[in-house]
Amino acid sequence: MRKNLTTKILKAHLVEGRLIPGTDISINVDHTLLQDATGTMAMLEFIAMGLPRVKVELAAQSIDHNLLQTDYKNADDHAFLTSAAMKFGVHLSKPGNGVSHQVHLERFDVPGKVLLGADSHTPTAAGLAMLAIGAGGLDVALAMAGHSFSLPCPKVMGVRLTGKLPDWVSGKDVILELLRRHTVKGGVGKVIEYFGPGVLTLSVTDRATIGNMGAELGATSSIFPSDERTREFLFSQGRGDCWQPLAADEGAVYDEYDEIDLSAVEPMIACPSSPDNVVKVSEVEGVKVDQVIVGSSVNSSYRDLMTVCRIMEGKRVAPGVHFHVNPGSRQALENVAQDGGVLMLLMAGVSIHQSGCLGCIGMGQAPGTDQISLRTFPRNFPGRSGTKGDKVYLCSPETAAAAGIFGVITDPRKLGQIKPYPAVQNPVKYLLDDSGIIFPLDDGSAVEIKTGPNILPFPDFEALPDNLQATVVIALGDNITTDHIMPAGNKVLPLRSNIPAISEHVFEQVDAGFPARAQAAGNGVVIAGENYGQGSSREHAAIAPRYLGIRAKIVKSFARIHKANLVNFGILPLVFKNPADFELFKQGEQISFPDVRRLIENGAVEIPVLVGGCEIITLLEVSSRQRQELLAGGTLNYVKQNRH
Repeated sequence: MRKNLTTKILKAHLVEGRLIPGTDISINVDHTLLQDATGTMAMLEFIAMGLPRVKVELAAQSIDHNLLQTDYKNADDHAFLTSAAMKFGVHLSKPGNGVSHQVHLERFDVPGKVLLGADSHTPTAAGLAMLAIGAGGLDVALAMAGHSFSLPCPKVMGVRLTGKLPDWVSGKDVILELLRRHTVKGGVGKVIEYFGPGVLTLSVTDRATIGNMGAELGATSSIFPSDERTREFLFSQGRGDCWQPLAADEGAVYDEYDEIDLSAVEPMIACPSSPDNVVKVSEVEGVKVDQVIVGSSVNSSYRDLMTVCRIMEGKRVAPGVHFHVNPGSRQALENVAQDGGVLMLLMAGVSIHQSGCLGCIGMGQAPGTDQISLRTFPRNFPGRSGTKGDKVYLCSPETAAAAGIFGVITDPRKLGQIKPYPAVQNPVKYLLDDSGIIFPLDDGSAVEIKTGPNILPFPDFEALPDNLQATVVIALGDNITTDHIMPAGNKVLPLRSNIPAISEHVFEQVDAGFPARAQAAGNGVVIAGENYGQGSSREHAAIAPRYLGIRAKIVKSFARIHKANLVNFGILPLVFKNPADFELFKQGEQISFPDVRRLIENGAVEIPVLVGGCEIITLLEVSSRQRQELLAGGTLNYVKQNRH
């Protein structure tokens, strides 16, 4: 049978299971990736395993999220992560060196390898034909310790690309078009694999943009073939020895199929407040813009930044518009500077910030009340910018630059009336500078790990009781994101290594009374609708509710990473067998799970729940190992119990 590329890579890494979509499989992991917002807790979890050194081929830790040092907390976390990386054999990308997945793309990604990262945008590595999967921090810590990674075997959606993108249109518009077609739920349980003659017309960084935002489709991952463009990029990075050709077999079979004629793609824009609320830019032209930000998690490569530089050259930012650029890496900024781009931006009135996530994670750059912000970021969930009721649009660098010049949302093709399209290409050879990376020591055993007062040990969680009595603490609707559950921003992010403190902010933007009610309940339950937990991989959206006493979440459907995180921390991830039963659960309702421990021990999929004198059935669809982890009260408990 002729295989697609995803199947080839999965088969080469398969440890357990069969490659049948929906069934449980385990795969070996070659590379791991942490960033500081998730990595501080993940490193504490790795330390709790008692190993002297990581056991993967390459482990990387970036400091890219919590960059604002408004007090001691972030600085202490940075010192902790640096010392832990040196002790355990992890590559450390220092503050200001860049966004984790952008740095990995430039300096570490290898075609055909498997990368597991505690950042939902880890699939940026699709640009270099790496099967990169976002996961919770504990799953990454376990991979660092040499464990395989378990997941439901994904379907593979083949997307055939034909044609070539026209001027003023780029990779961002391609992925926005896919989001328009398939929504934020369209990729759940799937890897999106791109093939066809149009692939060769896309640069590695355009491919990386498309892979990055595949996470917004809910996809397990995305992947492109390794071809001549891949080879060019790796040689430009001085890593040509990593290249190998990789592609699907001719006539490969896919579980689902779509096709995009690149020559027909138009400039697209995601309107507030979801990445799939997509329309053509021409349909919303004329909306006044107050803020423009290019860069951060996506569209922050040399090609994207230099395109903006060339568009802004000789122009000025429109009055009343605040225009920011957040480079994705120090390397991208240095190469833009070498080619004169920094002066072009400064002369145009653009503010240039350090390389990192910044406004993408709500770490500064929040828009004002009722202001319109155009961003090349991957997400515009409500309040993610740091401003409640924000109005954030997602667009390409070309569309962002057009708005910066005209002061209103403008189809970037109209820029062609005032200057030719820049058609920027990535460098044939990059200016290389790895001074922002601390490489592993041969022997880090003598390194002392530095911990500040905000870094607390991982909390102990109890095993699952025989019978569970609980209270419905909150009932919610569809598409609840991890930003709703555990907000980001400069107030909350510095508390990532302090579970008691960060738990006070759970559901803060939805219901500020949630933490107090949850603690008063003793054992609590969260009720919600479809696609619960979409968005970021942040495991704090599971740890913090568990710390507050949440023992189960009953929903119509889960996002993949969040469901796995719930299991990792001993929260039952239950799904309504009959979605209409959702209406029976109201805030404050007393419910019970009779004989729940025995049922889970015996492999029961149907878990009865008593509510208001009625028995309704929920479904527990997890692997045999995950059942053991739930019984133990979480994965760390299970690992410790089975260490010997």
